Amino acid sequence: MSRKNARIGAMQLLYAMEACNDYSNKNLDLFIQNNDFLGDELDYINRVVPDLIKNLDQIDKTIEENLRGWTVSRLAKVDRQILRIAVYEFLFKDDIPPEVSINEAVDIARLYSTEDSPKFVNGILGSIYRSF
Repeated sequence: MSRKNARIGAMQLLYAMEACNDYSNKNLDLFIQNNDFLGDELDYINRVVPDLIKNLDQIDKTIEENLRGWTVSRLAKVDRQILRIAVYEFLFKDDIPPEVSINEAVDIARLYSTEDSPKFVNGILGSIYRSF
C-alpha cells in the first residue's frame, strides 16, 4: 500500500466534493469506481473520507485556531484539503505518527499546490502539532 497515494486520492476526492458542494457517499462511490486504488489505499479512502466529513467542523476549527489573519475558507482549495487530512490524522488516527502526517502533507503540497504551499502547510501543521 502506498499511504501517500491514498492521501492523494482522499485530497482529490475532498476537493471534488467541496467544488460541487456534495459530500455524499454517491460521490465517494463514483470516485472509487473511476480510479484504480489498491486494497489498503481503497480501505484508507473509504474509512477516512466519511469520518473526516463527519468531523469537519472540529478539524476546520483546529486549523483556523492556528491561522493568523486567515480563515479556513480563504485558504487555497488544495491546501485546505491537505491540511484537513493531516489534522484528521492528528486528531483521530493514533496509529499514524504526527511527523509522518506532516511530512506526507508537505510532500503532497509540493506535488499539487503552489511553490509556497509546502512551507505554509509545514508551518500550520507544526503549530498545530506543538499545541497538543
